[in-house]
Amino acid sequence: MELLKNLRIRAGRSMLSGKIARINRKVHFLNFYNVKSIGIVWDASMPEDFPILSRFHQKMADQKKDVKIFGYFPGKELPDKYTAIRYFTCIRKDEVNFLYCPVHPDTESFINTEFDILIDLNFRNHFPLVYVTSLSRAGLKVGLAGLKPETSPFDLMISMKNPVDSERYLDQIVYYLDVINSESAKKAV
Repeated sequence: MELLKNLRIRAGRSMLSGKIARINRKVHFLNFYNVKSIGIVWDASMPEDFPILSRFHQKMADQKKDVKIFGYFPGKELPDKYTAIRYFTCIRKDEVNFLYCPVHPDTESFINTEFDILIDLNFRNHFPLVYVTSLSRAGLKVGLAGLKPETSPFDLMISMKNPVDSERYLDQIVYYLDVINSESAKKAV
């Protein structure tokens, strides 16, 4: 069974590579102060992170930044706390095709939204979320540094030791994006 799953994911990665090759995306990031929209790709099989994401959403909303979260839950039934939240879309195991590519109608909408920043919280590398992150039209993609940075879809990679603390990870992203702001502002003057 695992062999079949690996073959299907390999075929999905091959199809994804073809789609990525056709994308003409320019990386752009001015400064964190001017960011208006943030997309988050999240492994929803980690329910302990949900309160952290809710607090992050509120913190960014207080700064007038719109946050949308796209999650993948590998089960058939979503936990009750994941439903009826306007800023959160979560797909389930039965909403991916044979090659593990998401087929939920909101997937294309999320991919085509030109977020100022896309933050990846897919620490287990679930392929449906890798698919969304890779095809996203976001101006800047931020994620966890991996073993092969040359094949990473990220423009900015954060290195952290396992297990990754999601709250600290989000704090580090905001910190480094603020540092980029400061350095850019100093050079502009």
